[in-house]
Amino acid sequence: MAATFTTTETADGGQITLSGLWTVRHVGPQDAPLRAIASSVKATPRHLQGHVVLDLSSVDGLDTAGAWLVHRTRRDLEEAGAQVELRGASHAHAELIELARESDQPCDIEIEQRNVISLLAERMGRAVVNLASEFVAILNMTGIVVMVLGRIITRPRTLRLTSVVSHMERVGLNAVPIVALLTFLIGAVLAQQGASQLKLFGAEVFTVNLVGISMLRELGVLITAIIIAGRSGSAFTAEIGSMKVREEIDAMRTLGMDPVEVLVAPRVIALVLMLPVLTFVADIMGLLGGGVVAYVFLEISPQTYLQRVDAAIDTSTFFVGIIKAPFLAMAIAIIGCLEGMRVSGSAESVGERTTSSVVKSIFTVIVLDALFAIFFTAVDY
Repeated sequence: MAATFTTTETADGGQITLSGLWTVRHVGPQDAPLRAIASSVKATPRHLQGHVVLDLSSVDGLDTAGAWLVHRTRRDLEEAGAQVELRGASHAHAELIELARESDQPCDIEIEQRNVISLLAERMGRAVVNLASEFVAILNMTGIVVMVLGRIITRPRTLRLTSVVSHMERVGLNAVPIVALLTFLIGAVLAQQGASQLKLFGAEVFTVNLVGISMLRELGVLITAIIIAGRSGSAFTAEIGSMKVREEIDAMRTLGMDPVEVLVAPRVIALVLMLPVLTFVADIMGLLGGGVVAYVFLEISPQTYLQRVDAAIDTSTFFVGIIKAPFLAMAIAIIGCLEGMRVSGSAESVGERTTSSVVKSIFTVIVLDALFAIFFTAVDY
């Protein structure tokens, strides 16, 4: 039975009779009417003034929510000037109402004052712990992917070739325009800025060396990897995350299918195969952008430009950039798929993990590129 109450005027004041179940599931509709009673006492002193009886004899059930409403009504009536008597309440109900009265005490919220240095140390500590846990998770995922790839090598029939080719088109062929445009512009800007400084020393002809070595050795693969991390890495996370939300991955496991073999391995293989190709495109377009600037601003003919490129660049310069590409591609694919697997089941989680995937992938790409640069410099390659 829902919670209800009736009001009755008496000679010395009035009576409020409560009945039904005054529990959290039923008292909601009575909240506003009970508040209005105290307001009516203040506005019209003749109504429910003097002695007011709260009759609980017909109450079938009372929990903390109902006890609070009874106490609040009694408190508001007393503050409005009425004398309130609680009548008909069972021993258990009376004790619960008394507990609500005792708990109705204001409390001062003390804002914890903490030292800035301790806060900074705490944040740094948490960041280090989170970084270590992320590193372990990525290593764990890398190990699982390597095991699956090894199983595919030993049993080639398990390779989902159609899926691999489809992802090669999406992460490779469809990315050519954006990679080509950006690296062309970067090559052009690099040549223009380098020429303006080298001209001060009469060495503007070495702009060709600057563009060629920078693009082939570092910028070509780095810019391409960053573009792919933002474009394809985020797509991997969103695709796998959406499947996680729709419980398709759980369905795969129920059918005895390995999600890493079905979803992750084709994406890793496709990206490892296509990033070197995109890096080659980026190298060519970066050199082309530098050549255009050299021809327009430095009046270096295309023949001279190509001769200078041939003299400045050897095979080691080219292969330093290409060798990095598969490793960067594997890092991007593994992080993107790992974040997709971590989606908890909501659209908000998909967005958070997609953002996290892009940030972690770009960070990892830059760190790996720096480590490769240090290594190749150390071995004088």
